[in-house]
Amino acid sequence: MKYWILLVGAVFLISSCTSMKLAVPDAFKQQATMHHVNGARGNKMSFANFTTSKIKRGVHVSYPGWGRGFFLENLVLHRIGIDKLETVENEKARFRYSLSDGKNTVDIYAKEKQVTRKHEYSTVNYSGIFSSFEKLEQYDYVFSAVISSDSSRQSQDWELVMTNLYDRKAQHDNNPFTFISQEDKGLATNGQDTIFVKPLSIRNTETSNGKPGRLPIKLMSGYELSTSGGVIGIVDMIDRNVWFYNELDNTEKLHVTAIATALFARKVHDVKW
Repeated sequence: MKYWILLVGAVFLISSCTSMKLAVPDAFKQQATMHHVNGARGNKMSFANFTTSKIKRGVHVSYPGWGRGFFLENLVLHRIGIDKLETVENEKARFRYSLSDGKNTVDIYAKEKQVTRKHEYSTVNYSGIFSSFEKLEQYDYVFSAVISSDSSRQSQDWELVMTNLYDRKAQHDNNPFTFISQEDKGLATNGQDTIFVKPLSIRNTETSNGKPGRLPIKLMSGYELSTSGGVIGIVDMIDRNVWFYNELDNTEKLHVTAIATALFARKVHDVKW
């Protein structure tokens, strides 16, 4: 049975819940301010005193392809009625926009790429829901964004890099039911300062009758932004909010906002909220 059946079960369980919310620690709430992002995941965003230009997108392409063949292995597998194939799926996109706080403006140039390689086993003489099985072999996701305030001062540019990498062979993973995790992580740096971007996920929920529930898998819910001094922001992908640590200055808020809007603007890595 393909691993997507597990995901369908998770979606069904979600539909029975009154609400699913990212859990923001109370200690951080008391020292932070939340803003709802209007137009999040669209082509123009705004909140507080921040506004993006219209997001200009390049061609978003997704195309499947065949990997290597298994001629000799299939000679053996065909004797028990099984066929083995390798598929490789590629997807990539890019976008750019500007962000302003009313006084300062930064330009964001971003691109993302995803490659998925799977082995598919299927029965030769039977067709039905249990006639095929996909096993994930490799998954590579890379997202990068340059946050530029002045093209003539490259040292002031920030670069955000997010990755989600899986290789069955390299990681010696023997679980045939491994599926693609949505939890990418990374950092943003200008060569001197660094902001770490950590994924946040939820698993415990509340059902429609008020009883606690538990999802079969963790679901991506947002990101925590931090420096060596502690958490400075949270990006809530469910309710599309951004939390700022109250002690941030205007420049720091602009950088946090640039990271948050870039994460919301992605199309390849879509968390489907």
